[in-house]
Amino acid sequence: MSKVTVLGSGGWGMALAISAFKGGCEVALWSPFKEEVELLTRERTNERLLKDVYLPEGIKITDDLSVVEGDTLTIIATPSTAVREVAEKLSAFKDFGIIVNVSKGFEKESLKRLSQVIKEVLPTSPVVALTGPSHAEEVARNIPTSIVAASSSQAAAEAVQSILSSETLRIYTSGDIIGAELGGALKNVIAIAAGFCDGVGLGDNTKAALITRGLAEMARLGVCMGAKEYTFAGLTGIGDLVVTCTSAHSRNNRFGYKIGKGTSVETALREVGTVEGYYAAEMAYSLSKKYNVELPIIEECYKALYENADVNEIVSNLMKRPNRKER
Repeated sequence: MSKVTVLGSGGWGMALAISAFKGGCEVALWSPFKEEVELLTRERTNERLLKDVYLPEGIKITDDLSVVEGDTLTIIATPSTAVREVAEKLSAFKDFGIIVNVSKGFEKESLKRLSQVIKEVLPTSPVVALTGPSHAEEVARNIPTSIVAASSSQAAAEAVQSILSSETLRIYTSGDIIGAELGGALKNVIAIAAGFCDGVGLGDNTKAALITRGLAEMARLGVCMGAKEYTFAGLTGIGDLVVTCTSAHSRNNRFGYKIGKGTSVETALREVGTVEGYYAAEMAYSLSKKYNVELPIIEECYKALYENADVNEIVSNLMKRPNRKER
């Protein structure tokens, strides 16, 4: 039996814990917050995060990180801002298996991808990015989807594929961890922009154009950073982008919608909770300058979130750009 610990008891962490348990794994769910552990132990659910979804009694819930000892897989499912801290805590242990990162974003100070952060702290551990169209609300309810285990180690990716695949969670492997991680991080920014469109009352044509050109921006930056262009045509690119831009489950889209309706950025963040695309927008903007890549949608999104630009002017600014060939 494979032993799996999920670090982070948010919606996605809970969904992965349930999925792994139903797949026959010995599963533990870790949270650093004692009150959260007590709630989940007592109620076996968090109605705020996953309504009517319950953790099986066989899943151990704990705030003791030593639970990772002897793991086959240790899954990091914390917000992106906590990934380095969690990796540093893991460094106190010796036998925690393959690191599977499901957080999406960049490290603010260094602009590094999250697998780079993990490898910097845990240089001898194989790291796999598990990403794709996978809203926790649906995975936890066994609604079918397909995602990707991406790693520079094919053996590690295949191990994750073998252990976590199920009848409702089909996992492919990829050697392009750069493209997979960038797709997962950048699509959140485009999803905020798609939410702007809905909030200000624009149509399906507008959103379709924005999603398509947003994908082009993701691939353009990705290639400059060493990714394979074809990765963005797959599950970790267009697949994750579509679901995040169109689903009611998407916090990033919901956040953008609120701002489009006139809610302030600060209030929208408070109402929605963790919005990875908000942080990714600032870092993607910085990356565009670092690599000298033109990312007009991401730049407009950045200005709306960080420079108080008028959301209603974004589409106008994009539409008035010089004519060119599609690429």
